[in-house]
Amino acid sequence: MVKVGLAAQALPMRYSPMAVTRSSYLSAVATRADSFWLADHLNSLYPRSMAKPKYIGAARLTPKVDANLEPWTVLGHLAARNRLGRMRLGIGVTDAGRRNPAVTAQAAATLHLLTRGRAILGIGTGEREGNEPYGVDWSRPVARFEEAMATIRALWDSRGELVTRESPFFPLHNAVFDLWPYRGKWPEIWIASHGPRMLRATGRYADAWFPAAVFSPAEYARRLAAVRTAASDAGRDPTSLGAAILFFTVTGRSRDEIDEALESTAMKTFALNAPAELWKRHNVSHPLGDDFTGSQDIIPQILDEESVLSYTSNVPLSLLKDACLQGTPDEIVEQVAEWRDHGLSYPVLLNLSTLQPSLRRGLAAGNPFAKAFRGIRKL
Repeated sequence: MVKVGLAAQALPMRYSPMAVTRSSYLSAVATRADSFWLADHLNSLYPRSMAKPKYIGAARLTPKVDANLEPWTVLGHLAARNRLGRMRLGIGVTDAGRRNPAVTAQAAATLHLLTRGRAILGIGTGEREGNEPYGVDWSRPVARFEEAMATIRALWDSRGELVTRESPFFPLHNAVFDLWPYRGKWPEIWIASHGPRMLRATGRYADAWFPAAVFSPAEYARRLAAVRTAASDAGRDPTSLGAAILFFTVTGRSRDEIDEALESTAMKTFALNAPAELWKRHNVSHPLGDDFTGSQDIIPQILDEESVLSYTSNVPLSLLKDACLQGTPDEIVEQVAEWRDHGLSYPVLLNLSTLQPSLRRGLAAGNPFAKAFRGIRKL
């Protein structure tokens, strides 16, 4: 039986900052999820120019797509206010560049103590939109990530002793980290990685590999093998690394409703977050360049409505189907089973079904999403 996590965006409603996130959390409890995850963004990866009710019905409920709540604070709030369930709580994922790694180490260790060992530190290089506009250098994100991981491990392993460590990004000079691990264990580190150098870093530092699903199951298996080879090269047990993935998921009450949602302007806009290599698989070029990496490179807040409509006018349905889990609950379970057969053991699902003009259909998709979630747990 695979383990399954539920991911959400911490977006406030106009009159209730926590209503949407709390609803997602309670859905995770009701479906007996093994973990609950929040993304970590200062602003949205979706263009604010397109977050309008005519494109996204749910914009009536959450009108400010760039108003992201701070996720570590929210997870602490959920842990304190909700005694239902014993899910693990994770950040999926935080940013190794925008946040100083000492602060990230402190936040994760704090949540781990507060939840009695249920915190997971999901981490990656981050995205350009969360760094460059805020004055953080984006020229060497992978090198910065590697140094951040080494810093976090150095602080966690210091046993409260003074730490001095040279680094081009995060030098430590008589630094102190005196929090303690919960029952001798620090939070697990789940790394979001895709390219060769990041896969090698995952093998060195991670407890689990946690990419977004932007490639095929067969390619997932190949990259998982690369991660485990890197772990072995680093003197670690390669079988100890978990095999996770983040799936964006679109479902509905019928196949017609699902296809209509996939072909909506909202979903075509979301496709800008897919890398150019995924577009090429469907014989189309990414409008932002053949080397565009998608969500890692996009700065959505500067994209106006007219430009987005032009960029997304020819997005094929096949690309949209390939960019996410999609279909009826039974179809989604079958798709996850194929990934499981290629090494996946821990899918994490984010319900993207609200990215369509119909608010009613978007909300109604919650029931088939829950059915698919329960079906995956039985795999």
